[in-house]
Amino acid sequence: MTRAAAGANRWRTCLDLRLELLSLIDSTLNLGGRGMFFDDATPLIGAVPELDSMGVVLLLTAFEDRLGLAVEDDEIDGSIFQTFGTLLAFVKSKVPT
Repeated sequence: MTRAAAGANRWRTCLDLRLELLSLIDSTLNLGGRGMFFDDATPLIGAVPELDSMGVVLLLTAFEDRLGLAVEDDEIDGSIFQTFGTLLAFVKSKVPT
């Protein structure tokens, strides 16, 4: 079984994936619990100081390491990190069904 397939089996519901992504953002960016209160409309780029260019790289690495998702360079643009909701939608699109 591939890492992506194993990762997909971990999330039985969208809520599980949402909570995992909230936790990943909070711990990766060292937000001290602030990230656990993000909702779909919470702005990210430009609003969360910790989410600078290095923060984006750290999150992308965490997607691979912790979620088992492979993200190609040509898939990434600023719109993905516009809000928590856009980031969650991107991550959901990467999870095999």
